[in-house]
Amino acid sequence: MPFVKKTPRPDRSRKKKEPVWISPVRRIERVAAAGRVCAIAFMDGPCMLPAMPDRFRGKPLTLVLAETLERYGAKGTFAVVGDTSGNYPDRPGRAGSPAWNGAAWDHFPDFGQDKLGGVVHCPELVSRLLAGGHEIASHGYAHIPFGWSPPLYGPRRYQPDLEGVMTDLRRLHKVMEDGWRYPMRLSSPPRGVDNIKGGFSSYDAYALMGYQYLAAGFDGAGRAPMASREAEVGAVWQPMERLLLEDPDAFRGQIIFQKDGFNMARRSPIAGGLDKQLQLLTDHGYQVVTVSELLEQAPFRDVPADSGHGRAARRLLGLGWCPAFQDNALRPEAALTRGELAMMAFGWETVRRRVELVRSGRAPFRDMGPRDPYAAAAALAVETGAMAAPGGRFRPGAPVSPVELAQFCSTRLGRTPPLGGWESISHGEFFLLIVELLGG
Repeated sequence: MPFVKKTPRPDRSRKKKEPVWISPVRRIERVAAAGRVCAIAFMDGPCMLPAMPDRFRGKPLTLVLAETLERYGAKGTFAVVGDTSGNYPDRPGRAGSPAWNGAAWDHFPDFGQDKLGGVVHCPELVSRLLAGGHEIASHGYAHIPFGWSPPLYGPRRYQPDLEGVMTDLRRLHKVMEDGWRYPMRLSSPPRGVDNIKGGFSSYDAYALMGYQYLAAGFDGAGRAPMASREAEVGAVWQPMERLLLEDPDAFRGQIIFQKDGFNMARRSPIAGGLDKQLQLLTDHGYQVVTVSELLEQAPFRDVPADSGHGRAARRLLGLGWCPAFQDNALRPEAALTRGELAMMAFGWETVRRRVELVRSGRAPFRDMGPRDPYAAAAALAVETGAMAAPGGRFRPGAPVSPVELAQFCSTRLGRTPPLGGWESISHGEFFLLIVELLGG
């Protein structure tokens, strides 16, 4: 398989604030939960090796984590890999560095011990997690980054293109469906790398898979090496304690990141710190649920589920619309633009068309390039007659006018709203209007 390697160069892109777009795929970090409820996501497992150092009589690390969760009535979300034994030839990386488990590729649970990790080699651990009510998410079959990400991961191999990413994701998805009839719905990109060669990103790959983007708003500090195991275990729970003392609601709706495996020093501080984390959360009245359960309670980042805007947006979400931005926010007060309207209505229908459009390099409109995130949805909106592009210009950033909204609703819904005298309509007003036209 033709993977690519490059010499690292300084990364200046992080200095720029990336724009956020309406998207079928929402990055789930935190939600507007009504009560003290949160989720914990464990990455890189399952792991058959015992905790390091082992203080659990040789139990596999993943089993230790599951049993610890269950003592508190908690459920975890485990973002698993499939099998990293194909990531050779390789050589051991430098201990304590991001390449600790392989110079060119990742190997889980460790270099040369790939057959003690991953879904393929640990089916009994997967069955045990599912039997305990825990959730399984995708972390990539071979845990190969989707693209190049300097400076830390510059020397690492990565997927050559979108096809490589999709082959990897589909492979793990098939393993879970064939082995357990389990349809995964969440995924987290290996090493957190989003960019994919060819003008694509993890959002494109996850849209093609029908996944939502599993992220985390709080890092449980299980990866970085410290002077001792005791210091690493303290780093797992002490920041949580400080935050809860400052604000008991600090973890409301939060997704907490942890590692189902070893850190860069080949220790597993989460095995010693998870119990303390769960005790702190329990003492402060928190319920720990899976990420999917968290989303069922509160789908969006900035709007409570029981608010008028929240209920309307949830209804649209269930009907296959795309009401939220990539960061899972609704922004109900923001003025609705023409590009956003097209994406809300046609986003899921044009996932594959966007890929084709980017590859073709052909601009659908005079003012929208092929890589514009709304280009494919805008093209379908015009083709169906729901929207217009006079003179070959779509004007994606222009506010939606009353006449344009009436045309859209008449064509898309078969119902026409009353024309208002407003200059623009907000996202929240749009949600309420569409739900009303659809019958409540």
